[in-house]
Amino acid sequence: MNKGIELIKQFEGCKLTSYICPAGKPTIGWGHTNNVRMGDTINQLLADKILEEDYSECENAVKSLVKVPLNDNQLGALCSFVFNLGKGALLGSTLLRKLNTGDYRGAAFEFEKWVYARDPKTGIRIVLPGLERRRKAERQLFESK
Repeated sequence: MNKGIELIKQFEGCKLTSYICPAGKPTIGWGHTNNVRMGDTINQLLADKILEEDYSECENAVKSLVKVPLNDNQLGALCSFVFNLGKGALLGSTLLRKLNTGDYRGAAFEFEKWVYARDPKTGIRIVLPGLERRRKAERQLFESK
């Protein structure tokens, strides 16, 4: 199985009824947020299909931004990152800048800087332990052969 999808599944979990994620967005399935409304429900087959489509979009985004060769694990780690944070986060990141200069090691160190979220109620930037675990796992996958 694709290790990027495995990471997403591990950290997102699957909920067939919409809920509010820690970033304050209505979410369903394996972390899908596009056009989700509270009260929406889906079945497992649709959740899996949506994840495949979302992952494909992430893969296309990564491939359009990264100008150096990637192995499957590096691609999977970056897709998990983009799935969680969006293409724009990667686009403006030091991670991408370092990677595109061929500094794979420097890029790997950048994953663990992306552990902050805004508290939806207070707007204060906080470290989320779940993001710390996710970025560590993405980095480990990125650095693996």
